[in-house]
Amino acid sequence: MKRTFLLSALSLVFSIVMVAQTQQPAISWDKTTHNFGSFKEEAGTQTATFTFTNTGSMPLYITNVKASCGCTATEYTKEPVQPGGKGFVKATYDPRNRPGKFNKSITVTANTENPTTMLRIEGDVTPREKGIEDYYPKAFGDVRLRTSHLAFTKVYNNQTVTDTIGIVNMGADPVTITFENVPSHITISVKPEKLAGKKPNEKNGEMGIITVTYDGKKKNDWGFIMDRVDFVINGEKNTQNRLSISATIEEDFSHLTPDELANAPKIEFESTDFEFGTIKSGEKSSFNFVFKNTGKSDLVIRKIKASCGCTATNPEKMIIKPGESSYITATFNSAGKRGSQNKTITVITNDPSQSSVVLKIIGNVEEVNN
Repeated sequence: MKRTFLLSALSLVFSIVMVAQTQQPAISWDKTTHNFGSFKEEAGTQTATFTFTNTGSMPLYITNVKASCGCTATEYTKEPVQPGGKGFVKATYDPRNRPGKFNKSITVTANTENPTTMLRIEGDVTPREKGIEDYYPKAFGDVRLRTSHLAFTKVYNNQTVTDTIGIVNMGADPVTITFENVPSHITISVKPEKLAGKKPNEKNGEMGIITVTYDGKKKNDWGFIMDRVDFVINGEKNTQNRLSISATIEEDFSHLTPDELANAPKIEFESTDFEFGTIKSGEKSSFNFVFKNTGKSDLVIRKIKASCGCTATNPEKMIIKPGESSYITATFNSAGKRGSQNKTITVITNDPSQSSVVLKIIGNVEEVNN
């Protein structure tokens, strides 16, 4: 009798479990991969629709859809899908500037027993034929340039360097190019000065070359420098049309003999990092970066430059004798800032082994609750 009762109880529990398992939504996809095949880049965005059916006995909800880079999937069924009902997820791929084969994923999360489904789209993008706008992407009116920022990565303080920028007239009328607000350490010209316009049935007008020469000696500065020059078309200046010319000016130590290098100055900091922990927004935190000249000749502090939100005072003396110590006081102002902070101070000296030292200030800023 007891055995019969026990078997009946177990059978009831098993039935309840089975019923509970079936009383939930279940998702069944028509497909989980879509292949677009081969298509041209200029064909534009491609969209695949993935359809599913709720084969369970409870309403189905899609709780999240996340696509990998280059793919979007913002369109999907956001209302509950009743048992037997259908829903969809749309995935769109933008091939612009993405030639070649691709394989992207879309992660779909729902209130099902196995909550995550991975959908995939794949294909092969045939690159489009590049036009003049691709090679000259920066537009100043009817004039296009290869770039509006010419970067001289390194310029020695006794060096003159030259580089060029391609330019083309895309309009039908000729244009004359001149420049204003050119600093004395930069020489800039364009040849030809007047670019002919394009003729009927032509894609572009005359091409030219902008030549920029940078004189590190005339600049008489150190570290990263940015200058902006006004680009003038037919005598008309537009403040939006500017060339940015940057350079990192370093001291040239190549002429030093082995003996001179052995007797050179040397800067050594006790610490190049300062962590101020967590402070409230609006508070300030200061630290003295102590250093010593461990070399055999005078150490000259050329320049001290702090990043935004940070100040750095010059040491009491800018020339430090061998064996002498000094310090740079750095202050971080947290006003208007919040979250993780990472600021830098660049110290440039005449130490040939490390003419540029970067000091770091790290911490966190909390918002003040009113």
